[in-house]
Amino acid sequence: MSENQNLLAEQRRALILDEVRRRGGVRVNELTRKLGVSDMTVRRDLDALARQGVLEKVHGGAVPVVEASTHEPGFEAKSGLELTAKEDIARAAAALVAPGSAIALSGGTTTFALAHQVLDVPDLTVVTNSVRVADVFHAAQRVAGPRPGAATVVLTGGVRTPSDSLVGPVADQAIGTLHFDTLFLGVHGISVEAGLSTPNLAEAETNRRLVQSARRVVVVADHTKWGVVGLSSFAALEQVDTLVTDSGLAEDDRAEIAEHLRVVVAGREESGSAGADS
Repeated sequence: MSENQNLLAEQRRALILDEVRRRGGVRVNELTRKLGVSDMTVRRDLDALARQGVLEKVHGGAVPVVEASTHEPGFEAKSGLELTAKEDIARAAAALVAPGSAIALSGGTTTFALAHQVLDVPDLTVVTNSVRVADVFHAAQRVAGPRPGAATVVLTGGVRTPSDSLVGPVADQAIGTLHFDTLFLGVHGISVEAGLSTPNLAEAETNRRLVQSARRVVVVADHTKWGVVGLSSFAALEQVDTLVTDSGLAEDDRAEIAEHLRVVVAGREESGSAGADS
Protein backbone atom coordinates (compact mmCIF):
# COMPACT_ATOMS: atom_id res chain seq x y z
CA MET A 1 0.00 0.00 0.00
CA SER A 2 1.38 3.42 -0.90
CA GLU A 3 2.07 6.23 1.59
CA ASN A 4 -0.82 8.29 0.16
CA GLN A 5 -3.23 5.40 0.64
CA ASN A 6 -2.11 5.04 4.25
CA LEU A 7 -2.66 8.75 4.82
CA LEU A 8 -6.14 8.58 3.33
CA ALA A 9 -7.02 5.61 5.53
CA GLU A 10 -5.77 7.45 8.63
CA GLN A 11 -7.80 10.56 7.77
CA ARG A 12 -10.89 8.49 7.01
CA ARG A 13 -10.66 6.58 10.28
CA ALA A 14 -10.23 9.81 12.25
CA LEU A 15 -13.42 11.14 10.63
CA ILE A 16 -15.26 7.91 11.42
CA LEU A 17 -14.16 7.99 15.06
CA ASP A 18 -15.17 11.65 15.42
CA GLU A 19 -18.59 10.86 13.94
CA VAL A 20 -19.12 7.87 16.25
CA ARG A 21 -18.14 9.88 19.35
CA ARG A 22 -20.14 12.95 18.35
CA ARG A 23 -23.34 11.08 17.53
CA GLY A 24 -23.03 8.17 19.94
CA GLY A 25 -23.14 5.67 17.09
CA VAL A 26 -23.30 5.47 13.32
CA ARG A 27 -24.41 3.02 10.62
CA VAL A 28 -22.23 1.64 7.84
CA ASN A 29 -24.52 2.95 5.07
CA GLU A 30 -24.34 6.47 6.56
CA LEU A 31 -20.55 6.34 6.52
CA THR A 32 -20.39 5.09 2.93
CA ARG A 33 -22.49 8.07 1.80
CA LYS A 34 -20.59 10.57 3.91
CA LEU A 35 -17.13 9.36 2.88
CA GLY A 36 -17.88 8.26 -0.68
CA VAL A 37 -16.31 4.81 -0.25
CA SER A 38 -17.56 1.23 -0.42
CA ASP A 39 -19.18 -0.79 2.35
CA MET A 40 -16.13 -3.05 2.37
CA THR A 41 -13.78 -0.09 2.96
CA VAL A 42 -15.91 1.21 5.83
CA ARG A 43 -16.08 -2.25 7.42
CA ARG A 44 -12.29 -2.59 7.18
CA ASP A 45 -11.91 0.81 8.85
CA LEU A 46 -14.32 -0.21 11.62
CA ASP A 47 -12.39 -3.46 12.10
CA ALA A 48 -9.13 -1.49 12.46
CA LEU A 49 -10.64 0.96 14.94
CA ALA A 50 -12.22 -1.88 16.92
CA ARG A 51 -8.81 -3.61 17.17
CA GLN A 52 -7.41 -0.37 18.61
CA GLY A 53 -10.16 -0.48 21.22
CA VAL A 54 -11.61 2.97 20.44
CA LEU A 55 -15.04 1.84 19.22
CA GLU A 56 -17.23 -1.24 19.32
CA LYS A 57 -18.72 -2.83 16.22
CA VAL A 58 -22.42 -3.61 16.37
CA HIS A 59 -24.80 -5.02 13.78
CA GLY A 60 -24.83 -2.56 10.86
CA GLY A 61 -22.49 -0.01 12.39
CA ALA A 62 -20.46 1.03 15.44
CA VAL A 63 -20.80 2.72 18.83
CA PRO A 64 -18.20 4.39 21.05
CA VAL A 65 -16.44 2.41 23.74
CA VAL A 66 -17.42 3.58 27.19
CA GLU A 67 -14.05 3.56 28.92
CA ALA A 68 -13.62 3.30 32.67
CA SER A 69 -11.61 6.09 34.27
CA THR A 70 -8.95 3.49 35.05
CA HIS A 71 -8.57 2.26 31.46
CA GLU A 72 -5.13 3.01 30.03
CA PRO A 73 -4.62 2.31 26.29
CA GLY A 74 -1.20 1.10 25.20
CA PHE A 75 1.19 3.12 23.06
CA GLU A 76 0.43 1.14 19.90
CA ALA A 77 -3.33 1.61 20.32
CA LYS A 78 -2.94 5.38 20.65
CA SER A 79 -0.26 5.82 18.00
CA GLY A 80 -2.67 5.19 15.10
CA LEU A 81 -5.15 7.89 16.18
CA GLU A 82 -5.28 11.56 15.10
CA LEU A 83 -1.93 11.30 13.30
CA THR A 84 -2.36 14.46 11.25
CA ALA A 85 -3.43 16.46 14.32
CA LYS A 86 -0.45 15.19 16.30
CA GLU A 87 1.98 16.18 13.56
CA ASP A 88 0.44 19.68 13.39
CA ILE A 89 0.67 20.02 17.17
CA ALA A 90 4.27 18.79 17.19
CA ARG A 91 5.34 21.37 14.60
CA ALA A 92 3.65 24.19 16.52
CA ALA A 93 5.15 23.06 19.84
CA ALA A 94 8.64 22.76 18.32
CA ALA A 95 8.54 26.50 17.62
CA LEU A 96 8.52 27.02 21.41
CA VAL A 97 11.85 25.20 21.89
CA ALA A 98 14.89 27.47 22.16
CA PRO A 99 18.40 26.27 21.25
CA GLY A 100 20.50 25.50 24.31
CA SER A 101 17.51 25.04 26.62
CA ALA A 102 16.69 22.21 28.99
CA ILE A 103 13.34 20.66 28.14
CA ALA A 104 11.34 17.71 29.45
CA LEU A 105 9.17 15.48 27.31
CA SER A 106 6.65 13.29 29.10
CA GLY A 107 5.35 10.01 27.75
CA GLY A 108 2.75 9.91 24.99
CA THR A 109 2.30 9.70 21.25
CA THR A 110 2.14 13.49 20.78
CA THR A 111 5.40 14.08 22.66
CA PHE A 112 6.83 11.23 20.56
CA ALA A 113 5.90 13.23 17.43
CA LEU A 114 7.41 16.36 19.00
CA ALA A 115 10.70 14.57 19.63
CA HIS A 116 11.12 14.07 15.88
CA GLN A 117 10.53 17.79 15.30
CA VAL A 118 13.28 18.98 17.68
CA LEU A 119 16.08 16.65 16.61
CA ASP A 120 17.89 19.49 14.83
CA VAL A 121 17.54 22.08 17.60
CA PRO A 122 21.15 22.56 18.78
CA ASP A 123 22.49 22.02 22.29
CA LEU A 124 19.31 20.73 23.89
CA THR A 125 19.21 18.86 27.16
CA VAL A 126 16.20 16.55 27.04
CA VAL A 127 14.81 14.97 30.20
CA THR A 128 12.23 12.27 29.52
CA ASN A 129 10.43 9.44 31.25
CA SER A 130 9.41 8.00 27.86
CA VAL A 131 11.30 5.04 26.44
CA ARG A 132 9.89 5.87 22.99
CA VAL A 133 11.05 9.50 23.12
CA ALA A 134 14.54 8.49 24.24
CA ASP A 135 14.70 6.01 21.37
CA VAL A 136 13.95 8.80 18.85
CA PHE A 137 17.09 10.70 19.88
CA HIS A 138 19.19 7.55 20.22
CA ALA A 139 18.24 6.33 16.73
CA ALA A 140 18.95 9.75 15.16
CA GLN A 141 22.37 10.00 16.81
CA ARG A 142 23.24 6.42 15.86
CA VAL A 143 22.51 7.21 12.18
CA ALA A 144 24.20 10.65 12.11
CA GLY A 145 27.09 9.75 14.40
CA PRO A 146 28.68 12.16 16.89
CA ARG A 147 28.05 15.79 15.93
CA PRO A 148 28.40 19.18 17.61
CA GLY A 149 25.20 20.40 19.22
CA ALA A 150 23.56 16.97 19.49
CA ALA A 151 21.01 16.67 22.29
CA THR A 152 21.97 15.30 25.68
CA VAL A 153 19.21 12.90 26.74
CA VAL A 154 18.46 12.06 30.38
CA LEU A 155 16.16 9.02 30.80
CA THR A 156 14.67 9.00 34.29
CA GLY A 157 14.28 5.27 34.92
CA GLY A 158 11.30 3.74 36.70
CA VAL A 159 8.57 1.18 36.11
CA ARG A 160 7.22 0.93 32.57
CA THR A 161 3.51 1.65 31.92
CA PRO A 162 1.34 0.41 29.02
CA SER A 163 2.09 3.72 27.27
CA ASP A 164 5.86 3.08 27.61
CA SER A 165 6.38 5.78 30.23
CA LEU A 166 8.67 5.23 33.22
CA VAL A 167 6.95 6.07 36.50
CA GLY A 168 7.14 5.38 40.22
CA PRO A 169 9.52 6.30 43.07
CA VAL A 170 12.71 5.96 41.02
CA ALA A 171 11.42 8.31 38.32
CA ASP A 172 9.95 10.69 40.92
CA GLN A 173 13.24 10.95 42.82
CA ALA A 174 15.26 11.59 39.66
CA ILE A 175 12.86 14.26 38.37
CA GLY A 176 12.69 15.96 41.78
CA THR A 177 16.42 16.79 41.63
CA LEU A 178 16.19 18.42 38.18
CA HIS A 179 15.07 21.79 36.85
CA PHE A 180 14.12 22.42 33.23
CA ASP A 181 13.02 25.44 31.24
CA THR A 182 9.97 23.91 29.56
CA LEU A 183 7.95 20.76 30.11
CA PHE A 184 6.04 19.42 27.12
CA LEU A 185 3.35 17.25 28.60
CA GLY A 186 1.07 14.74 26.93
CA VAL A 187 -2.19 14.00 28.75
CA HIS A 188 -4.89 11.35 28.85
CA GLY A 189 -7.57 13.93 29.55
CA ILE A 190 -8.09 17.64 30.16
CA SER A 191 -11.10 19.50 31.52
CA VAL A 192 -11.93 22.64 33.51
CA GLU A 193 -13.17 20.66 36.51
CA ALA A 194 -10.54 17.88 36.68
CA GLY A 195 -7.62 19.71 35.09
CA LEU A 196 -5.05 17.27 33.70
CA SER A 197 -5.69 13.63 34.49
CA THR A 198 -4.51 10.08 33.83
CA PRO A 199 -5.90 6.60 34.60
CA ASN A 200 -2.53 5.53 36.09
CA LEU A 201 -1.97 6.56 39.74
CA ALA A 202 1.81 6.18 39.59
CA GLU A 203 1.98 8.18 36.37
CA ALA A 204 -0.09 10.93 38.01
CA GLU A 205 2.52 11.32 40.75
CA THR A 206 5.39 11.33 38.26
CA ASN A 207 3.60 13.95 36.17
CA ARG A 208 3.16 16.09 39.31
CA ARG A 209 6.93 15.99 39.80
CA LEU A 210 7.48 16.98 36.17
CA VAL A 211 5.15 19.97 36.56
CA GLN A 212 6.85 21.05 39.80
CA SER A 213 10.31 20.90 38.19
CA ALA A 214 9.41 23.06 35.16
CA ARG A 215 9.60 26.83 34.77
CA ARG A 216 6.99 26.62 31.99
CA VAL A 217 4.40 23.90 31.31
CA VAL A 218 3.16 23.30 27.76
CA VAL A 219 0.43 20.69 27.28
CA VAL A 220 0.34 19.05 23.83
CA ALA A 221 -3.07 17.44 23.28
CA ASP A 222 -5.38 16.94 20.31
CA HIS A 223 -9.05 17.89 20.48
CA THR A 224 -10.23 14.40 21.49
CA LYS A 225 -8.58 14.82 24.93
CA TRP A 226 -10.85 17.74 25.88
CA GLY A 227 -13.57 16.67 28.33
CA VAL A 228 -11.90 13.31 29.08
CA VAL A 229 -11.32 12.59 32.79
CA GLY A 230 -8.99 9.88 34.07
CA LEU A 231 -8.91 8.39 37.56
CA SER A 232 -6.32 10.76 38.99
CA SER A 233 -5.87 14.51 38.48
CA PHE A 234 -2.30 15.77 38.72
CA ALA A 235 -2.47 19.46 37.77
CA ALA A 236 -5.02 22.26 37.55
CA LEU A 237 -5.38 24.28 34.37
CA GLU A 238 -3.91 27.27 36.21
CA GLN A 239 -0.61 25.37 36.49
CA VAL A 240 -0.37 25.19 32.70
CA ASP A 241 1.09 28.08 30.69
CA THR A 242 0.15 26.95 27.18
CA LEU A 243 -2.03 24.36 25.48
CA VAL A 244 -0.99 23.40 21.94
CA THR A 245 -3.90 21.68 20.20
CA ASP A 246 -5.38 21.19 16.73
CA SER A 247 -8.12 22.93 14.76
CA GLY A 248 -10.58 20.14 15.58
CA LEU A 249 -11.23 21.74 18.95
CA ALA A 250 -14.56 23.60 18.85
CA GLU A 251 -14.55 27.40 19.09
CA ASP A 252 -16.62 27.34 22.30
CA ASP A 253 -14.16 24.94 23.92
CA ARG A 254 -11.21 27.10 22.87
CA ALA A 255 -12.85 30.12 24.44
CA GLU A 256 -13.47 28.22 27.68
CA ILE A 257 -9.86 27.01 27.90
CA ALA A 258 -8.51 30.46 27.02
CA GLU A 259 -10.03 31.81 30.23
CA HIS A 260 -7.41 29.78 32.11
CA LEU A 261 -4.31 29.62 29.88
CA ARG A 262 -2.78 30.50 26.54
CA VAL A 263 -4.00 28.43 23.58
CA VAL A 264 -2.02 27.73 20.40
CA VAL A 265 -4.06 26.10 17.65
CA ALA A 266 -2.15 24.34 14.87
CA GLY A 267 -0.31 27.27 13.41
CA ARG A 268 -2.33 30.14 14.81
CA GLU A 269 -2.33 31.57 18.29
CA GLU A 270 -4.95 32.66 20.76
CA SER A 271 -4.05 34.05 24.17
CA GLY A 272 -6.31 33.86 27.20
CA SER A 273 -6.34 36.54 29.86
CA ALA A 274 -5.44 34.13 32.66
CA GLY A 275 -2.22 32.13 32.68
CA ALA A 276 -1.01 33.73 29.46
CA ASP A 277 2.74 34.00 28.95
CA SER A 278 2.87 36.16 25.87
